Amino acid sequence: MKPLLFLLFALATAVADEASFTHRVTGLFSPDRETDLRAATEKVPGVKLVSLDFAHAEAVFSYDPAVAFKDTKPEQIVERFNDLLRNATRSTFGIAKLDPTPKDKLTRVEIPVAGMDCKACCLAAYEVIYQINGVTAATASFKEGMLTALIDSSRTNREALETALKNRNVTLKAKP
Repeated sequence: MKPLLFLLFALATAVADEASFTHRVTGLFSPDRETDLRAATEKVPGVKLVSLDFAHAEAVFSYDPAVAFKDTKPEQIVERFNDLLRNATRSTFGIAKLDPTPKDKLTRVEIPVAGMDCKACCLAAYEVIYQINGVTAATASFKEGMLTALIDSSRTNREALETALKNRNVTLKAKP
């Protein structure tokens, strides 16, 4: 085979082996973190960020599992991807399996918070909420003083979120 044809064939085969995969993204608590996520993804060899659904904390990534996660069993890819992304970001981003709850069954909960005045405060409050079973997505805004979560109400509720925040010394604003 002529070298140019071989190169074109190899390139076409490599592109054909890549597929798109949707994963939950942890650490995506505000829209300005998209730039940070894009930069972090570039540090994970063989993985490209294709699109982002900020509202549901999900992203589509393109990769060839056999290349990007060589010698990794299919059921361990999410865990391996999570480790690589966490290492690339000092644990501020991670990857998780998609939540099986249909999006139309999620409840939006907004909790006014006092004292969040920087990204680090937002990340800390976000992490309290996001780790609760039943929370599928969360955001935190120091500009608005608001935590927002999408929850599966069969697994958690507003009171559980507020209790978790109070236990971590997060000050909640009085309800209007």
